[in-house]
Amino acid sequence: MGKRVGIIGVGQTHHAAKRLDASGTELIAEAVSRALDDAQLTIKDIDAIVVGNMDHFENINYVDMWAVDGLGACMKPVFKVTTGGTTGTTVGACGYYHVASGLFDVVMAVGWEKNSESDTQAAISTCANPTLERDPFAGAIGPLATEYSMYMKAFGATEEDAAMVAARDRNNALRNPYAHSRQEVTVEDVLNSPMLSYPIKFLDMCPRSDGSCAVIFACEEKAKKLCPRPAWVHASVVRHDYTHFGDLEWKFMPTLERASAAAYKLAGITNPLKEFDVAELYLPASTCGVKWMDSLWFCEHGGAPALIRKGTFEMDGELPINPSGGVISTNPIGATALIRIGEGAWQIMGRAGERQVEGAKKALCTGFGGCSWSDVMILGADLP
Repeated sequence: MGKRVGIIGVGQTHHAAKRLDASGTELIAEAVSRALDDAQLTIKDIDAIVVGNMDHFENINYVDMWAVDGLGACMKPVFKVTTGGTTGTTVGACGYYHVASGLFDVVMAVGWEKNSESDTQAAISTCANPTLERDPFAGAIGPLATEYSMYMKAFGATEEDAAMVAARDRNNALRNPYAHSRQEVTVEDVLNSPMLSYPIKFLDMCPRSDGSCAVIFACEEKAKKLCPRPAWVHASVVRHDYTHFGDLEWKFMPTLERASAAAYKLAGITNPLKEFDVAELYLPASTCGVKWMDSLWFCEHGGAPALIRKGTFEMDGELPINPSGGVISTNPIGATALIRIGEGAWQIMGRAGERQVEGAKKALCTGFGGCSWSDVMILGADLP
């Protein structure tokens, strides 16, 4: 077993559709500086850095070298990761393993994206088979719409169930000063917004954001010395498939089921709905906030709509999900899933401001991307 590791600092930018005031390198520097301030460290205290983004979106090669000035990485070991939508959680997992392995004592994980200077649709469309898949599945919206249509047919879920998730996350974002999209939204507003691809509507879907996030991991000895209340990493698990879109299992998410089951076993979780105090989940569309709840073992297959209608995942519910506003409020892709880890850590550390869940001691964080790639990280106030 490796060393025990805690998160001791988090920093993120103020996200927006277009950060015209900052280059990509400057966005990175903004998040790095805030993470160092949060941990009360200087860049000299950082032993190594892990960085990641969707580099082919901005057409920037060798991002690990290009971003050295923003990272503060001169003469430091730098490791680059790119795994699609999961890049942020994968960057976080690599930061964790860099410390758990004993190679380094203090490691900073940094994710970023400047979507205003990229073409995500052009980049994503090329991953779909040009004959069989590109027309219905190219991009993010088509596959997400397909899976929820099948879930609706199989289990009786509705468009309104998804709209309730959208309203929840978008209204939660009103308490998050870093969120890109902060607007008060009703279920009716979501249902009446323009249709993108049935049953997904405009307010069901995430934006494209400019932004960055940095999370600092430290070994047990350093974490206890440097931070009054670290967020300890209890489990970090990755599962993924390589498949054609048309061959995916549409009624549930196999990789998320396997990743969460493995993470729960490592962390000693037997009843996730009861044992987690808060969850920061990568939900690129509100429909995922219905269907994927089954695959996190919160209920049997098809049980999620009942939980949503009961208010289980609201801020005053049994398990608050996405107090930050989640992905449908903020989505700088390379940083998006790292924000889930950072926000989860802030909840454990008691630093989440107006979006703080009182007494949060156990947090679930997830990432999603690619052809069904799922990351799960579990954080706790107690040592694992």
